[in-house]
Amino acid sequence: MSITANQLEVREGKVPFIPMDLGAERRVLGILIKYPDKIDLAVDKLQVTHFYDRIHRMIYQVILDLYHAKGRISYTQVYAKLRKEQRIETLEEVLVAITESFASQAELEPSIEVLLEKNVKRQILLAAQQIEQMVLLETEDSVEGYQAKAQELIFAATNAVSSPEDDTKDLLEILNKCYVNLLQRREGKATYGLSVRYPSIDAFTTGFKNKDLIILAARPSMGKTSLALNFAVNVAKRDIPVLIFSLEMDDEQIGDRLVLSELFRYKGQGPKEVTAFDYSTKMTDTQFATTQSVFNDLYKLPIQVVDKRGLTVAEIRAKARKAKAERPDLGLIIVDYLQLIKPPADTRKNWALVVGDIVRELRDLAGELDLPLMLLSQLNRGVESRDDKRPLMSDLRDSGNIEEFADVIMFLYREDYYYPEQAAEKGMTGETEVIFAKQRKGPTGKVRLKYLKEYTRFVEESPREGM
Repeated sequence: MSITANQLEVREGKVPFIPMDLGAERRVLGILIKYPDKIDLAVDKLQVTHFYDRIHRMIYQVILDLYHAKGRISYTQVYAKLRKEQRIETLEEVLVAITESFASQAELEPSIEVLLEKNVKRQILLAAQQIEQMVLLETEDSVEGYQAKAQELIFAATNAVSSPEDDTKDLLEILNKCYVNLLQRREGKATYGLSVRYPSIDAFTTGFKNKDLIILAARPSMGKTSLALNFAVNVAKRDIPVLIFSLEMDDEQIGDRLVLSELFRYKGQGPKEVTAFDYSTKMTDTQFATTQSVFNDLYKLPIQVVDKRGLTVAEIRAKARKAKAERPDLGLIIVDYLQLIKPPADTRKNWALVVGDIVRELRDLAGELDLPLMLLSQLNRGVESRDDKRPLMSDLRDSGNIEEFADVIMFLYREDYYYPEQAAEKGMTGETEVIFAKQRKGPTGKVRLKYLKEYTRFVEESPREGM
């Protein structure tokens, strides 16, 4: 979002003060014209919109045009181009005043910082005015729509301070950070990524990485939601906040699944054992006490659930930003699931392109919030037509863009899903292959877990295997 000259001029009468520093603008232009070798310091940071004054914007635009066309500028070139355009009256007087507006070329960088600061304040002011107009004109269809748009405007305004220079880092700086992380891992103070407390998965991934988009995909009823919730609880037990977007199940269904999963701990403990059937019917006093203890353990976990159906990516982004602002240590976001995310109402793209946009925006959100984001996805029915029904990349619905943008792609496969009798004879009921079909920062392969469907719980089964 960039504030334009027209927008500022229209709004000048509505506010008593517009954040600007015309002296700093003159100093920057004067130093650049008089000391052309300093232009790289400005080009990396300043855009035309960082200047408030109309004439100053025109002069800086000419400086940029000359620099991009010839790689250098001079007073003569700037004067000649401005004179040819005939847009500034008394051009000679204006340029003389500008080139005499500074005492030392050392004033350049402090003046640039002033312009950046004033620009951010103008962006925030404009965002506030746009929000005011949006509400007064009733441009959105719902309160959530207003909230999402308002957060988008404010977030864009408050992040306007970033510049191209911020994206360029010296290798020494990068390696210093990597070395500090290496020392912390060696001393056991930190892991490489976010551990989900399944040893085989953690060993295979070295933890889920911040900024990564992780796809967890399977056919319906294979257990992807259960596994994601198991991950969520294991992360939250270390006091790391987790945010879950459940676009299919409501909050009570999620809660019941979490309780059942934790009741697994009492499996085989006689009177204390509580099965899914027991949980949904009348329990004995001992079973009720067991269940109460599980509730008490879960109460304190930092897990938040959004169970609204038909959310758009914009709404997910707004709610995620809010959660991150309230809990800066938010460590994991789970979205269940991709095909239930509502596309933009005005889109004319085909579904494959829409899915691509959704996946890309969620990956950008993971990067913006600096955490791993797990996106669950259904597989298409093509898998059912093959003899070997283990999932492939091509089984992802609208898979091209998902493959492109995902950092990790995990599939679930259970033999007993397709051949229950054969699996039972082999003692493989519940045996699940977690297939890592893609890992941008690690190997592909698979590990095995066991799925206890009655508890919606996955447990460690055996060491990993190569593919």
